[in-house]
Amino acid sequence: MENIILTGMPGCGKSTVGVILAKTLGMDFIDTDLIIQIREQDKLQNLVDKYGTDRFRVMEEQALLSVTARENTVIATGGSAVFCEDGMEHLKENGICVYLEVSCEKLVKRLKNIKTRGIAAKKGMSVSDIFEERSPYYKKYADICIDCGDSSIEENIAKIIAAVSGEKG
Repeated sequence: MENIILTGMPGCGKSTVGVILAKTLGMDFIDTDLIIQIREQDKLQNLVDKYGTDRFRVMEEQALLSVTARENTVIATGGSAVFCEDGMEHLKENGICVYLEVSCEKLVKRLKNIKTRGIAAKKGMSVSDIFEERSPYYKKYADICIDCGDSSIEENIAKIIAAVSGEKG
């Protein structure tokens, strides 16, 4: 099976859904945020605070480009990965991009720790600002959009599997 690339806002469930989706389908799992943390030996928020968003996005681009999985892997990207054009195109060469869509209102409720979560955004940006800035990019790269706002993890996984199967079939 081709790779399944998960994109979406912080708090939409990319990492959580990704792990369980990979287990359900018997696929490998890669989280590009963890690639950055392992490489840099630091937490995402510390890296954003120390180097700023521009340097962090270079790290993110490098992490995306380092993914060599050619098939059978679920890849959870960081929330700002969609700003890394070369990295996203690299991932899409061998995969289907699934945008896990959650409304801004629900994200505001989910993201209580915006200042400590490791979100690569300019200082002072609200969840709404980040949502407005990123939404067009998520849609640009998406082969499939899945509404994940009101569903359980299991329901979201079932939606992804059905959509990916439909895309292949």
